[in-house]
Amino acid sequence: MTRIPLSLALLMMAAGSGAAAQEGPTFDCARAEHEAETIICNDAELSALDRALGATFEAAVSAARGLDAGAEAAEAELRATQCGWIGGRDDCWMADDKRACIVESYRRREAELVATYQLMEPSSVATWTCDGDPANEVTTYFYDTPLPSVRIERGDTVDVGTLAPSGSGSLYEGSFGRSIWLHGDEATYREADPDGAEVSCTTS
Repeated sequence: MTRIPLSLALLMMAAGSGAAAQEGPTFDCARAEHEAETIICNDAELSALDRALGATFEAAVSAARGLDAGAEAAEAELRATQCGWIGGRDDCWMADDKRACIVESYRRREAELVATYQLMEPSSVATWTCDGDPANEVTTYFYDTPLPSVRIERGDTVDVGTLAPSGSGSLYEGSFGRSIWLHGDEATYREADPDGAEVSCTTS
């Protein structure tokens, strides 16, 4: 998989943001069908988020196409999940604070794409030994996306998570209940449902 250097990725995002202020979002505002789209079209900052995410999505498409195996299926899945994300973003019309919902939607999707397709160099990488068993390892790659994100690898499983509110430490929540809660050199890793088991881990 091709990984875009952090400096280049940030340049792409900045270029997308600059274009957004002048050109609006990536979609045609004259054909906006949903309230969320109308809100974005009338808000320069939201338009900037849309164009920045558009650049990130295209980088993810390039990464999927560059896979040694399964590139076609990976691209199809990426495009399908992007369509699903658009549907979720448009559901922000139901939120009490529609704008905040839209911003959160874009930040989370940006984080997911970067961590899933490793579009930036990680700010740090840590390998965790869980339950004192060297064969039971979790590797985490942290990314300084606008909403901080993590790529979690355990065995042949890969998931991504984003920073969530917590009383202490740093809690990253992934899919289907998976999470990793960091406290210095220790972490609590929770597997995805239906198992949902928690294990105590230390940095290797």
